[in-house]
Amino acid sequence: MSQPTKSYTVLIADDEPNIRRVFEAMLTKEGYTVLMAENGRRALDIAAINTVDVLVSDLIMPDMNGVELLQRVKELHPNCAAIIVTAYGTIKSAVEAMRYGAFTYLSKPFDIDEVRVVLKQALAHRDQNSDTSPKRNGTAKSSVGTGILDCVSDKMREVYRIVEKVADTRATVLIRGESGTGKELVARALHTQSARANKPFVPVSCAALPETLLESELFGHEKNAFTGAAAAKPGRFELANQGTLFLDEIGDIPTTVQIKLLRVLQEWEFERIGGTKSLKVDVRLIAATNKDLEKAVADEKFRTDLYYRLNIVTIVLPPLRDRTDDIPTLAEHFLAKFNRQNNRRLSQFSPDSMEMLKRYFWPGNVRELENAMERAVVLADREATLLTPDLLPHNLHLS
Repeated sequence: MSQPTKSYTVLIADDEPNIRRVFEAMLTKEGYTVLMAENGRRALDIAAINTVDVLVSDLIMPDMNGVELLQRVKELHPNCAAIIVTAYGTIKSAVEAMRYGAFTYLSKPFDIDEVRVVLKQALAHRDQNSDTSPKRNGTAKSSVGTGILDCVSDKMREVYRIVEKVADTRATVLIRGESGTGKELVARALHTQSARANKPFVPVSCAALPETLLESELFGHEKNAFTGAAAAKPGRFELANQGTLFLDEIGDIPTTVQIKLLRVLQEWEFERIGGTKSLKVDVRLIAATNKDLEKAVADEKFRTDLYYRLNIVTIVLPPLRDRTDDIPTLAEHFLAKFNRQNNRRLSQFSPDSMEMLKRYFWPGNVRELENAMERAVVLADREATLLTPDLLPHNLHLS
């Protein structure tokens, strides 16, 4: 894994010195700021005086268990992503920890490559979903209690309408749209408005994992199923039981995994890698892609039968360039968000700057707009209140 583009802080809480040393050596080398605590109490003290982006905590510690610690750290840092580390005998408890806000868990002995992937996923999840809940002083409200900003364009109102109609059903939903349009936010809205809202929401980025690791991540594996499988591990389907599994970038999964996924969608049962026992699950599946699945089917890169299994209800997210009426609402929301994070006061847009925002093509969609607002805030003078064109990225000046 290449060094993170932002400086992230990871807090490690574990009473085993060797575990702390392994994490510190690996994460420091990867470019993270690493804080370490030998128990939950010490970790809480550290979290009280430092920013924490990710908490990696042992589940069983003498003075405070990992579930209690993650709950208390999240009170201090609501956007912190939590990863629970557990021994095989306590995996059931680790799965329960996901109900209390853990992003996922790692089972001991863990694989270094697995740590890298899980950490990357946790940070991507944190960045995409931070500060998206409704604000008490809000410049933008949340639509229908979903966490999606209440936009004014007809195309987004159609998205809201479909979300409200299908959220509390078992139907598989396929969310389509360009990168950066907010597909995971819609998936979470579907989950939070359903009867499964108090059950796990388990996201998987299919494109972020190599084929061998993706299959293990989805379906789990038994001990010694392959080199490095020192202990059995349940997959994401098991973790999402009675809840929602979100498969992002599903157009990128290899055909070997597509075959196994199709069987799960048909029978709602599967075997772990290296296992013989069939496991049944009750999972609501939501998938997302920015790929042309019809072309992939025609090119025999995506199975026709799997395509029809996924394409029961489709939600199409429009690119930002096709809903320019929403740009002021989104820009104000992101401006307020980054003002809070950086102790700045930008609260207004000059007419020229707003015109530039509306005129730009936004190939990176909402995510690119969010980045532009963060750039403006951090470059602004501390007492400035007006966002002027000089604070916007250079490419906006060329449009």
